[in-house]
Amino acid sequence: MPPFSMAAHVLPDVLCQGLLVVFCGTAAGTVSASRGAYYAGPGNRFWRIIAEIKLTPRRLQPDEFRLFPTFGIGLTDIAKSAAGADSELPVGSFDVEGFTKRIRAVRPKIVAFNGKRAGGAFFGIPRTVDLAYGPCSPPMPDFPAVFVLPSTSGAASGSWSADPWRELAALIHSAWDAGREN
Repeated sequence: MPPFSMAAHVLPDVLCQGLLVVFCGTAAGTVSASRGAYYAGPGNRFWRIIAEIKLTPRRLQPDEFRLFPTFGIGLTDIAKSAAGADSELPVGSFDVEGFTKRIRAVRPKIVAFNGKRAGGAFFGIPRTVDLAYGPCSPPMPDFPAVFVLPSTSGAASGSWSADPWRELAALIHSAWDAGREN
Protein backbone atom coordinates (compact mmCIF):
# COMPACT_ATOMS: atom_id res chain seq x y z
CA MET A 1 0.00 0.00 0.00
CA PRO A 2 1.47 3.40 -0.94
CA PRO A 3 2.20 6.00 1.75
CA PHE A 4 -0.20 8.81 2.26
CA SER A 5 0.21 12.34 3.58
CA MET A 6 -2.03 14.39 5.78
CA ALA A 7 -1.94 18.07 6.72
CA ALA A 8 -2.19 17.28 10.43
CA HIS A 9 -0.26 14.78 12.52
CA VAL A 10 -1.20 11.19 11.73
CA LEU A 11 -0.77 10.18 15.39
CA PRO A 12 -0.66 12.55 18.35
CA ASP A 13 2.59 13.01 20.21
CA VAL A 14 2.71 11.47 23.67
CA LEU A 15 5.11 13.97 25.20
CA CYS A 16 5.31 15.77 28.53
CA GLN A 17 7.89 16.92 31.07
CA GLY A 18 9.59 14.31 33.26
CA LEU A 19 9.85 11.42 30.79
CA LEU A 20 12.70 8.96 31.09
CA VAL A 21 12.55 7.86 27.46
CA VAL A 22 10.82 8.93 24.27
CA PHE A 23 10.53 6.29 21.55
CA CYS A 24 10.66 7.80 18.09
CA GLY A 25 9.65 5.91 14.98
CA THR A 26 9.95 6.99 11.38
CA ALA A 27 6.21 7.38 10.70
CA ALA A 28 2.95 5.65 11.49
CA GLY A 29 2.44 2.49 9.48
CA THR A 30 -0.76 2.20 7.47
CA VAL A 31 -2.44 -0.02 10.09
CA SER A 32 -1.41 2.34 12.90
CA ALA A 33 -2.70 5.33 10.94
CA SER A 34 -6.04 3.67 10.24
CA ARG A 35 -6.45 2.55 13.88
CA GLY A 36 -5.15 5.82 15.33
CA ALA A 37 -2.68 3.94 17.56
CA TYR A 38 1.09 3.54 17.64
CA TYR A 39 2.65 0.23 16.53
CA ALA A 40 -0.72 -1.36 15.75
CA GLY A 41 0.38 -3.58 12.86
CA PRO A 42 -0.16 -7.28 13.59
CA GLY A 43 3.51 -8.19 13.09
CA ASN A 44 4.95 -5.31 15.12
CA ARG A 45 6.96 -6.40 18.18
CA PHE A 46 6.87 -3.07 20.03
CA TRP A 47 4.26 -3.84 22.69
CA ARG A 48 5.71 -7.29 23.33
CA ILE A 49 9.31 -6.11 23.78
CA ILE A 50 8.29 -3.16 25.98
CA ALA A 51 6.58 -5.60 28.37
CA GLU A 52 9.39 -8.17 28.07
CA ILE A 53 12.03 -5.63 29.13
CA LYS A 54 9.74 -4.52 31.94
CA LEU A 55 9.14 -0.92 30.96
CA THR A 56 5.45 -1.54 31.60
CA PRO A 57 3.88 -3.84 34.21
CA ARG A 58 1.98 -5.78 31.53
CA ARG A 59 1.71 -5.99 27.79
CA LEU A 60 -0.32 -3.00 26.71
CA GLN A 61 -2.48 -2.94 23.60
CA PRO A 62 -1.79 -0.36 20.88
CA ASP A 63 -4.89 1.66 21.77
CA GLU A 64 -3.50 2.10 25.32
CA PHE A 65 -0.57 4.22 24.09
CA ARG A 66 -1.85 7.28 25.98
CA LEU A 67 -0.98 5.49 29.26
CA PHE A 68 2.75 5.66 28.50
CA PRO A 69 3.54 8.86 30.46
CA THR A 70 2.47 7.08 33.66
CA PHE A 71 5.46 4.78 33.04
CA GLY A 72 7.84 7.65 32.16
CA ILE A 73 7.61 6.91 28.44
CA GLY A 74 6.74 9.14 25.47
CA LEU A 75 6.07 8.48 21.79
CA THR A 76 6.57 10.43 18.58
CA ASP A 77 7.71 10.06 14.97
CA ILE A 78 10.16 11.91 12.69
CA ALA A 79 7.50 12.09 9.95
CA LYS A 80 4.33 13.23 11.72
CA SER A 81 2.25 14.02 8.63
CA ALA A 82 2.87 10.90 6.55
CA ALA A 83 2.07 7.22 7.00
CA GLY A 84 3.21 4.05 5.30
CA ALA A 85 6.18 1.73 5.07
CA ASP A 86 9.54 3.37 5.81
CA SER A 87 10.84 2.44 2.37
CA GLU A 88 7.97 4.29 0.69
CA LEU A 89 8.05 7.55 2.63
CA PRO A 90 9.09 10.63 0.69
CA VAL A 91 12.28 12.18 2.09
CA GLY A 92 10.51 15.54 2.41
CA SER A 93 8.14 14.07 5.00
CA PHE A 94 10.88 13.96 7.67
CA ASP A 95 10.63 16.92 10.06
CA VAL A 96 13.87 16.74 12.01
CA GLU A 97 13.63 20.38 13.07
CA GLY A 98 10.11 19.92 14.46
CA PHE A 99 11.15 16.71 16.21
CA THR A 100 14.17 18.43 17.78
CA LYS A 101 12.00 21.30 19.04
CA ARG A 102 9.45 18.90 20.55
CA ILE A 103 12.18 16.91 22.33
CA ARG A 104 13.94 20.02 23.63
CA ALA A 105 10.61 21.30 24.97
CA VAL A 106 9.98 18.20 27.13
CA ARG A 107 13.62 17.27 27.89
CA PRO A 108 13.43 13.49 28.39
CA LYS A 109 16.51 11.66 29.69
CA ILE A 110 16.78 9.43 26.58
CA VAL A 111 15.54 9.49 22.99
CA ALA A 112 15.34 5.97 21.54
CA PHE A 113 14.89 5.60 17.79
CA ASN A 114 12.81 2.57 16.87
CA GLY A 115 14.77 1.65 13.77
CA LYS A 116 17.75 2.90 11.84
CA ARG A 117 15.60 4.81 9.34
CA ALA A 118 14.32 7.16 12.08
CA GLY A 119 17.79 7.49 13.61
CA GLY A 120 19.37 8.02 10.20
CA ALA A 121 16.89 10.79 9.37
CA PHE A 122 17.72 12.52 12.67
CA PHE A 123 21.49 12.22 12.23
CA GLY A 124 21.36 13.02 8.50
CA ILE A 125 22.81 9.61 7.59
CA PRO A 126 21.26 8.45 4.30
CA ARG A 127 22.90 5.00 4.37
CA THR A 128 21.54 3.48 7.56
CA VAL A 129 24.05 0.64 7.29
CA ASP A 130 26.54 3.27 8.58
CA LEU A 131 24.52 3.68 11.79
CA ALA A 132 25.12 1.29 14.69
CA TYR A 133 22.59 0.04 17.23
CA GLY A 134 23.02 1.21 20.78
CA PRO A 135 23.98 4.53 22.39
CA CYS A 136 25.05 7.38 20.09
CA SER A 137 26.51 10.79 20.78
CA PRO A 138 23.84 13.49 20.46
CA PRO A 139 24.62 15.66 17.44
CA MET A 140 23.92 18.90 19.30
CA PRO A 141 24.48 20.34 22.77
CA ASP A 142 21.69 20.23 25.33
CA PHE A 143 20.07 17.21 23.71
CA PRO A 144 19.16 14.04 25.63
CA ALA A 145 21.08 10.80 25.37
CA VAL A 146 20.35 9.02 22.07
CA PHE A 147 19.90 5.30 21.47
CA VAL A 148 19.23 3.50 18.17
CA LEU A 149 17.25 0.25 18.31
CA PRO A 150 16.36 -2.45 15.80
CA SER A 151 12.97 -1.69 14.30
CA THR A 152 10.05 -3.56 15.82
CA SER A 153 8.26 -3.55 12.47
CA GLY A 154 7.33 -6.93 11.08
CA ALA A 155 8.96 -5.78 7.82
CA ALA A 156 12.32 -5.70 9.65
CA SER A 157 12.18 -9.32 10.85
CA GLY A 158 15.45 -10.27 9.18
CA SER A 159 17.51 -7.87 11.31
CA TRP A 160 15.62 -8.19 14.60
CA SER A 161 17.54 -8.53 17.85
CA ALA A 162 16.22 -7.83 21.33
CA ASP A 163 19.73 -7.27 22.72
CA PRO A 164 19.89 -3.48 22.09
CA TRP A 165 16.40 -3.20 23.60
CA ARG A 166 17.63 -5.02 26.73
CA GLU A 167 20.66 -2.72 26.88
CA LEU A 168 18.36 0.31 26.74
CA ALA A 169 16.13 -1.19 29.44
CA ALA A 170 19.12 -1.61 31.77
CA LEU A 171 19.93 2.08 31.27
CA ILE A 172 16.32 3.11 31.92
CA HIS A 173 16.01 0.92 35.01
CA SER A 174 19.23 2.49 36.36
CA ALA A 175 17.73 5.95 35.81
CA TRP A 176 14.53 4.87 37.60
CA ASP A 177 16.55 3.54 40.52
CA ALA A 178 18.62 6.75 40.70
CA GLY A 179 15.41 8.80 40.65
CA ARG A 180 13.98 6.86 43.59
CA GLU A 181 17.13 7.46 45.64
CA ASN A 182 16.89 11.25 45.21
